Amino acid sequence: MSRASILLSVVIPAFNEQAGIVQIIERVRAIRPALDQDHIALEILVVDDGSKDNTASLAAQCGDVRVIRHLTNRGYGAALKTGFRHANGDWLAFLDADGTYPPEALPIMCRALQQQQADLVVGSRMSGADSQMPVLRHVGNLVFARMLRVLSGVRVQDSASGMRVIQRRALPRLYPLPDGLNFTPAMTTRAIHEHLNLVEVPIAYAERIGNSKLSVVRDGMRFTNTIVWTTMTYNPVRVWGIVGLALGAVAALLAILLIFDWLGGNTLLQNFAPITAFLMLVFGVAGVSVFSLGIMFSYLIAIFIQRPVQRGMFGRVIFDPPLDYAFGWIGVMAAAAGIFISGAVLVQLLQKGSLEALWLWLLFGALLVFVGMQLVMTWIVLRVLDELAARDNTAQRDLAAAIAAVEIPSEAVPAASGAAK
Repeated sequence: MSRASILLSVVIPAFNEQAGIVQIIERVRAIRPALDQDHIALEILVVDDGSKDNTASLAAQCGDVRVIRHLTNRGYGAALKTGFRHANGDWLAFLDADGTYPPEALPIMCRALQQQQADLVVGSRMSGADSQMPVLRHVGNLVFARMLRVLSGVRVQDSASGMRVIQRRALPRLYPLPDGLNFTPAMTTRAIHEHLNLVEVPIAYAERIGNSKLSVVRDGMRFTNTIVWTTMTYNPVRVWGIVGLALGAVAALLAILLIFDWLGGNTLLQNFAPITAFLMLVFGVAGVSVFSLGIMFSYLIAIFIQRPVQRGMFGRVIFDPPLDYAFGWIGVMAAAAGIFISGAVLVQLLQKGSLEALWLWLLFGALLVFVGMQLVMTWIVLRVLDELAARDNTAQRDLAAAIAAVEIPSEAVPAASGAAK
């Protein structure tokens, strides 16, 4: 047997898994020869999460297995974190006790961790390998992966896989993580926003042994909330920006509808024109406000965690310089256009004494004024936040420049030409 230079700790969380716990332990044991070839030693830990059956005793009867037990059920994520705390390995792996994930893929995942210098390797059930995943769960995982891609800009095939290999040194950047089944999507979301090197390896997925504890609706909502809220703690404009753009798009469609109605002699909308105009005004102002709020949140988070602002899809990828730098002049132009339109309407009002044909343009003017004011105020706030975010770096740069300067003795400085003798 070759001398092992790396210790891999495999954590198996288990709650009422007496039907499959022994089988999964034996399958993990069976990968030892493959790990030995890569100089990897194996440690197996079973974390019994307050089971009411014989899960813990059956696991304890298996030789060369460490069994840690929660006295009460604390959750899937809590069991994994307990396992990580008790593990001795620099590499940490985990998989479920129900036989759905193949331990036989762990050597391949470990090679990917080493060869690709990854921080986290995810066994992807959605990358083309054989899968017995139920259709509804398969669709849900596709939705989570697409959602994460939209919110992070990074393509991930399987955001919620329960089979992974992690570098222990990456844990401080992945924590904190939840105690429930949303542990894995939270880990994926944090890994992406922490810019860790995440690698996916295709794995097969089998039908589980025993009864599933996953609720498609309840846990699906929990996974969604986890992905969205974790993203907002890093890059809020990804979430609020999408909402703001959606609201703005609705306002634009309503505006187009009103213009066509006006050009057609007010026959299209008829009595619904006023409510349509009202909704246009509300959606327009709300869209700009929500978008601005997302950008301000991003600046505040950058100050709090002392990192550069993550601008996401609204940053330098599309706009260079970033769009928020233009909020000032865009806001001034929008407000000026709104004032001009409103002024023209008021002049017509004084001449004709009736707003019957011009009320729509007065609303457009009001919308532009409100949007312009919001953008200008946001620009002012963002420039202050930008200054605060860069203050420490600027101070360090000034200090370094002062230290680098060398004082020259006065007698070494040549006199300027024409100076008094």
